[in-house]
Amino acid sequence: MGTVFLGRSPGERMVAVKVIHAAFAADSTFRQRFAREIEAARRVGGFHTAAVVDADADAEHPWFVTEYIPGPSLHEVLGLHGAMPPRTLYALALGVAEALEGIHTCGIVHRDLKPSNIIVSTTGPRVIDFGIARAFDSTSLTSTNVVVGTQGFLAPEQLAGAACTSAADLYAYGMVLCHAAGAVPLPEGESLESALALLPANLVHVITRCLTHDPARRPTCSEVLEQLTETHRPSGDWLPPPVRTMVDLHSAPTV
Repeated sequence: MGTVFLGRSPGERMVAVKVIHAAFAADSTFRQRFAREIEAARRVGGFHTAAVVDADADAEHPWFVTEYIPGPSLHEVLGLHGAMPPRTLYALALGVAEALEGIHTCGIVHRDLKPSNIIVSTTGPRVIDFGIARAFDSTSLTSTNVVVGTQGFLAPEQLAGAACTSAADLYAYGMVLCHAAGAVPLPEGESLESALALLPANLVHVITRCLTHDPARRPTCSEVLEQLTETHRPSGDWLPPPVRTMVDLHSAPTV
């Protein structure tokens, strides 16, 4: 879509500035999508997402600014350190479910939840990038027969081109947790048993429900949170030391 710069506000706060590439800015349909991304981010802004500071979808070079969340993406963390320990998986499960609950409460489907759209920060996991999010009550701008999202985290109904509801995010959520436990994204039709076997025992049941083929049988975020909080007892730092070091380096003063 564009380039993201690290910026500084007049009040010395660090911000992330997304500037759209000129080739996309010339496309009126893309500008509609970008304006929708801004609106979705404004509506969702909360503790587990990045708050919008300012934006202009009509500028010659469309742009928008969000708070800067210091920390690597979950994709970077897994690429360097591999599977996460149980305490980290639980914290991820709770934090991302809480973020999705807030997103869905605003009537938004993220549609592209994946490790690179989750920032690992000192305050817990933060969900970002609503570039292809869609309001429940809006008209899709996606072209006919084009599947939007990232292979390996797409729900079966997304792959089939069917209606996409909040249940699709729960499927992606389940796949993110399996990925964080050491599984690679699975090709369509491949058994999930090997991926589920990598999860801590107390996570298996709820993630299995998230990954069911029928979206009507998947739990809501509230149900996920209720089940997880019944079995989880926080213990110590949620991040292993090498990952904590990664996060601390992102939080260090930037010149």
